[in-house]
Amino acid sequence: MNGQSIQTTARCFAKYLGSSVVTGILLITMSAGVQAQTITSNTTGTNNGFFYSFWTDSPGTASLTLGSGGNYSTSWTNTGNFTAGKGWATGGRKNVTFSGSFNGGNNGYLAVYGWTRNPLIEYYIVENYGSWTPPGGTSIGTVSADGGTYNIYKMRRTNAPSIDGNQSFDQYWSVRTSKRTSGTVTTGTHFDKWATLSMPMGSSWDYMILETEGYQSSGNSNVTVGETTSGSSSSSSSSSSSSSSTTTTSSGGTKSFTVRARGVAGGESITLKVNNTNVATWTLNTTMTNYTASTSLSGGITVNYTNDGGTKDVQVDYIIVNGQTRQSEAQTVNTGVYANGSCGGGSLSEWMHCNGYIGYGNTP
Repeated sequence: MNGQSIQTTARCFAKYLGSSVVTGILLITMSAGVQAQTITSNTTGTNNGFFYSFWTDSPGTASLTLGSGGNYSTSWTNTGNFTAGKGWATGGRKNVTFSGSFNGGNNGYLAVYGWTRNPLIEYYIVENYGSWTPPGGTSIGTVSADGGTYNIYKMRRTNAPSIDGNQSFDQYWSVRTSKRTSGTVTTGTHFDKWATLSMPMGSSWDYMILETEGYQSSGNSNVTVGETTSGSSSSSSSSSSSSSSTTTTSSGGTKSFTVRARGVAGGESITLKVNNTNVATWTLNTTMTNYTASTSLSGGITVNYTNDGGTKDVQVDYIIVNGQTRQSEAQTVNTGVYANGSCGGGSLSEWMHCNGYIGYGNTP
């Protein structure tokens, strides 16, 4: 088994542990009255509002220390394979922020990493790495994002460990050509580019972390991960103009909304509703755009797709309600996604392929 395959097996097993009853060894240290957890055994969990994962095949050679908020630090010495990081139990289109220090040695890297289902996909957006450039193989394209250029790779895994046991699945990689230890990763830019290369993401998102990894090497990192809603998934994104919005008499009030969406063909129509009352209707273009509205209504929030036909489809990245971001892929109500052979046959998706709606819970 080559190094890359071993590393993949390691990560898959780490996620597999997440569905098992696993107790990691937590070494509790005290510094200036602040409690920190140093983890040296395989485990997953939550810490200060963030999901975390730790795995190694060489106990005693690596550690993960969980800091405040999204901060974590790692250290590994002559390890076999090691991977750890913080992030989210549910991934998706996020503006992932990170900053800190990273020493990858001869074979380590820093990456946004995660999984989807339907189809089963393992993906990486690599920001920094040691003297070896992952994943090997031949690039099939490039994408410009967040001030840099990334080489794109697609790898096939056959009967390999995954979050669903041994399966055959594709790996997607974007590897930045100019290494960095801080910045923003606009994951949606990579997902959109991958889609043009016949590399679609799954309709159901599993976890996403900003991972540190080492393989047969020594190194360390100290990284803080977070998320911002102020970024955009492409440089051409913009807020909607008044000409693209038709607002009903229910608009105006103390509740503000931003709906970030695009159409596949252009001309798709969506309506924001609160308590089943129209707040605003917009005609979409093919670029992710922020559409804004306000209302005094209270109750359930939905974004409705109303003019399906031909090649039309709608992708809603997220909505913001009074400053609170609600990711579409985290919502359990989606009557417009086509899955399992029918419209409304799934959930946890940004997509509406049929007339229907995504439910975003209630107003604050």
